[in-house]
Amino acid sequence: MTATSPRRGAPAGAPGSEARFAGLLDEARALQPRTVALRRAVHRHPEEGLELPDTQAAVLRTLDGLPLRIHTGHALSSVVAVLAGTAPGPVVLLRADMDALPLTERTGLAFASERDGLMHACGHDLHVAMLAAAARLLSARRESLAGSVVFMFQPGEEGNAGARRMIDEGVLEAAGQPVSRAFALHVTANARTGLLGSRPGMLMASSDTFTVVVRGRAGHAGMPNEALDPIPAVAAMVGALQTMMVRRVSALEPAVLTIGRISGGTSNNIIPETAELTGTVRALTDSTRAVVLAELRRVCEHVAASYGCKAEITVRGGYPATVNDEGACEQLMELTTGLLGPRHAESMSGPIMGAEDFSFVLQRVPGALAFLGACPPGVRPEEAAPNHSDQVLFDEAAMACGAALYAAIALDTLR
Repeated sequence: MTATSPRRGAPAGAPGSEARFAGLLDEARALQPRTVALRRAVHRHPEEGLELPDTQAAVLRTLDGLPLRIHTGHALSSVVAVLAGTAPGPVVLLRADMDALPLTERTGLAFASERDGLMHACGHDLHVAMLAAAARLLSARRESLAGSVVFMFQPGEEGNAGARRMIDEGVLEAAGQPVSRAFALHVTANARTGLLGSRPGMLMASSDTFTVVVRGRAGHAGMPNEALDPIPAVAAMVGALQTMMVRRVSALEPAVLTIGRISGGTSNNIIPETAELTGTVRALTDSTRAVVLAELRRVCEHVAASYGCKAEITVRGGYPATVNDEGACEQLMELTTGLLGPRHAESMSGPIMGAEDFSFVLQRVPGALAFLGACPPGVRPEEAAPNHSDQVLFDEAAMACGAALYAAIALDTLR
């Protein structure tokens, strides 16, 4: 995130915001013991993928007693909670993802993961706690709502398209009418606590994965002329694909192709029958995404053929690009300025090449995703361990900012 002057239409103080949201941040801070307890319980017991029974149960316990209509998922361990206001109006959706990552934690925290090989390294535990706190704040203000709030607690963000599955199960119609605005916050350790960064339009890239299996003919390492060695073909593909990215893709259209794994062979004196590489493609537009995937196939097939081998290419379609609605993004930035102060809202200078499955929601509903700073105290943001690191730490104080901001978004949309 880079510092800029406040966006046009976002005055430093947002007249009226302080009065409308009076006490909201203080109430969120008063809820911190409960919010921190939930975050740490979820952090201790991370779960990966679409089935998160312990996390789901923790959310249900936290929401128990609030005036919410609650649904749980069928194909995944989701929780959808609906808060109906006392007057009719539109529907706003607030999302928190809940799944962890396949990492062994090395933070040294007293509440570190108790499950080997699993860790909340992307802040989803904070997201769960923030949204649960927002549900409590808004339940206390139910009479101020003209419309409904849908709280979307989502499994499977890390590569399992949980948002798309929840859409299939009806999350966007859970309130009895379609969602009209949708918002999500994502914490980052690489920004100061309470700093919100976003931008209208393109925010994050699409993401697809691919596997290339090169098939040759096995043989003795001492007699390569009697075999068709797939390993040199795979090695040549790596360079050819990087060259393709700078010769077939416009320099004005950001795209990334990364080879994440290469494998092949069982012994130093055997030429294997097959070798394999896997990777990911990121792009900001559908046209560039299509070009890269088409060229990927062409390059791999022709390189394999030049070595006498065949290439079998499998592409797994992933997440579309994350595109923020301009009006929703401006609303979010203005609310942040009014609620937290003018130094807490920054317009990002450009999109990033990470991917998010909240993009599936934003394809259907105008809304916005933003990043909320949670850099640990005493650490410079640029030096903090990043999200997806086995040593990442987050400042829990950011959760009060996130919970209050979630509540303010709903109050503003449903006033």
